[in-house]
Amino acid sequence: MSYPRKDVKQISELANGLIDPVLARRAGINTALLGSWSEIAGEDFADCTRPEKIAWARGGDEGSFRPGVLTIACEGARALFLTHAQGELIQRINSFFGFAAVHQIRIVQKPVSQAVRRSRAPAPLKGEAARKLEGMMEGIEGDKLRQAIQRLGTAVMGKRGNQR
Repeated sequence: MSYPRKDVKQISELANGLIDPVLARRAGINTALLGSWSEIAGEDFADCTRPEKIAWARGGDEGSFRPGVLTIACEGARALFLTHAQGELIQRINSFFGFAAVHQIRIVQKPVSQAVRRSRAPAPLKGEAARKLEGMMEGIEGDKLRQAIQRLGTAVMGKRGNQR
């Protein structure tokens, strides 16, 4: 019987560690919401909707929290049906978060399934960013998996460095 090593990380932990800070800064959401969207939206809307961002309310009393507005992309005429079901959807979203995170949904009509675009390869990381990514990839044994994580990390961390 073999026991899992304590220093081993799952690929999802590594990917979420790279992606979550970017999503939180740009859209106010995380990979957990995106990953659970099909269960939250239900079978009626999972295939035609996608959460895009949460606009958190600003101001108010110090220390008080005000729920935000979730923007959802929805394809075509299904937006009308989503409008009628948004009360139930808000309840599901708040149940997912465990608190009243969203008080309103803003629906934007646009295609949800987008064609995969190939862009040029990102510039290799340098300095501290390269060392940090190398440290995060320690223990990844498969060459193809290591290369995929390297590409993902380079793309995410490279974009993060350009925004500062």
